[in-house]
Amino acid sequence: MSKPINVFSEIGKLKTVLLHRPGKELENLMPDYLESLLFDDIPFLQQAQKEHDYFAQVLRDKGVEVLYLEDLVAESLTDDTIRTQFIDEYLGEANIKGTGTKEMIRELLLGITDMRELVDKTMAGVQKVELPPLKYKSLSDMVDSDYPFIIDPMPNLYFTRDPFATIGHGVSLNHMYSVTRRRETLYGKYIFTYHPRFKDADIPMIYNREETTRIEGGDELILSKELLAVGISQRTDVASIEKLAENIFAKDLGFKRVLAFNIGNERKFMHLDTVFTMVDYDKFTIHPEIEGDLTVYSISKEEDGTNVIEETDSLENILKKYLKLEKVTLIRCGGGNLTAAAREQWNDGSNTLTIAPGEVIVYDRNVITNKKLEEAGIKLNYVPGSELVRGRGGPRCMSMPFDREEI
Repeated sequence: MSKPINVFSEIGKLKTVLLHRPGKELENLMPDYLESLLFDDIPFLQQAQKEHDYFAQVLRDKGVEVLYLEDLVAESLTDDTIRTQFIDEYLGEANIKGTGTKEMIRELLLGITDMRELVDKTMAGVQKVELPPLKYKSLSDMVDSDYPFIIDPMPNLYFTRDPFATIGHGVSLNHMYSVTRRRETLYGKYIFTYHPRFKDADIPMIYNREETTRIEGGDELILSKELLAVGISQRTDVASIEKLAENIFAKDLGFKRVLAFNIGNERKFMHLDTVFTMVDYDKFTIHPEIEGDLTVYSISKEEDGTNVIEETDSLENILKKYLKLEKVTLIRCGGGNLTAAAREQWNDGSNTLTIAPGEVIVYDRNVITNKKLEEAGIKLNYVPGSELVRGRGGPRCMSMPFDREEI
């Protein structure tokens, strides 16, 4: 029986991928609250959807099965017991202060009988104006504020790379950096527990959303069947990488080493995949600003546990050594020009989605980086991203592979 999760590389031919089409959650973004929701700007929803639909069609045209997060969650709520449990767990994590308000929203959600409509509503959030006045109020209900939401929207959901990561035949169900994104992982929990496609597959969980230290999928890269790379970043703790490595080694998924890239605690270098992606057997994109001070640690599986060392060589030589290659090519974002690199990295020039060895999907706007990729022999599939990029994420950020051909 084939396994529903099969991802042992970044570059094997992509067969199945998970996306989320941006929805009404983007229309609940407001200028005063952008920072807490991890946005710098407000995308125009209709245009963002057109761009996302184009992205999905490029994948389909390449023979990739495209699954949607919102559909899988709806298909996971297979009976009233699971549906009620989902609503109660969602409300328990929604930071609702008043008991009367919480009960009213529970009734609202229980009254939605269409599962897709219910899931869409949980993603969009709930504005105060959507509810009638309460007859009986607790103090928390009565002490109102100017904040317009009872439940915040989840505008980052179209970056399906982060709430969980597929690694080998397993899943890292992540504990997110920001409170505003932690509820996103609830959807993954229900998909892998209750969806008919996954529930009987005995999928190993190599990280759990109940953990207390943060890790996100944009920091988790699979360089080979034996080698992972994980970013120590704004979004991923060192302690999480240690836990992840121990779990992967204990569950014997085939991986023998984890390289931890210390890329710094800055929003512009939010995740490892915003500054480094694999595009071919021996070729990688990289943002030149991280190269000079980049420290790499190696965590390896040993008979008596794990061994950690600090690598002292250049990144090229580290990659050559552990990938058993004679040569490695680093393709620098912006062609190495710091001004161009900073601009194009901000627009996710280094964040490519590899769909087959040497073939990637990129935003069309990063013209300098794209030219360098082509000069290195990489085949490019261009997608528009003028609105999608406002969330600070590129094609890899917007996709979570479920199945790749082995290489």
